Amino acid sequence: MITDFPNGKKLIIGCIHLLPMPNTPFYTSGDFERSLEKAVKDAAALKNGGADGCIIQPVDRVYTNTDDTDYVRVACMAVVGQEVRRVVGPDFKVGVQIMWNCITPSLAAAKACGADYTRCSALVGRSRSPFGDIVGDPYKVMDYRRRIDAESVELIAEVAGYHFLSDGGYDKAKLVAAAADALKVGAHAIEVHHKDEALNNQMVADLKAARPDVKVILGGGTNVENVKRRLALADGAIVGACFENGNWGGPVCEDTVRAYIEQVRQLEK
Repeated sequence: MITDFPNGKKLIIGCIHLLPMPNTPFYTSGDFERSLEKAVKDAAALKNGGADGCIIQPVDRVYTNTDDTDYVRVACMAVVGQEVRRVVGPDFKVGVQIMWNCITPSLAAAKACGADYTRCSALVGRSRSPFGDIVGDPYKVMDYRRRIDAESVELIAEVAGYHFLSDGGYDKAKLVAAAADALKVGAHAIEVHHKDEALNNQMVADLKAARPDVKVILGGGTNVENVKRRLALADGAIVGACFENGNWGGPVCEDTVRAYIEQVRQLEK
């Protein structure tokens, strides 16, 4: 379980970014095979560098704004997840996320490949995106998860961050209410992110004050230089561009992962 770690321990999840999936507009012949090769290498780099887990995401560049997706995307994600699991073993936390907010397809892929969790861009509420408004459908997610016997697949729910964007400025009451709604419908951890470091830390502090029992994960914005400050109050982080040496979507650098983890372990002492 991704939430089954002691207080004081920080959960570090590295992104494995894939090339566009088959039957998406920017897919080119051979991308899936290249994605599979990249995923295996990135997973090994994350594990060897000391990360606790990974989240596998396709970078399709343009996305639907609904929960629906094509069968081939689910099948390809399941194959990638299975290969990653083979490389990292049973104790490394593996997550899959079919973007932008294809939660039930992600659950299907997770069930097929034995993944531990999926990440929900909008489990509850309404979010803006470049591809149109994203509207959560928690009833559909809860029902589908139960019907396919995927209740062991945990949910990280964004309530503010890279993929969940609300109108207006920061509103503490709205943030706490959104987190409560997500937890009510099955979320196991809450994800937040803001590029402003002080506001990022305030969001985490407000959530922890309201629900000290809930794991709060940072959705981005950390790097080797700032991780001790940004992660001081949070329980973990999802890390993308930092582990790719700033080349978002590129290969994971094992040395950078190791340097980041060294900073995190100092924070845990």
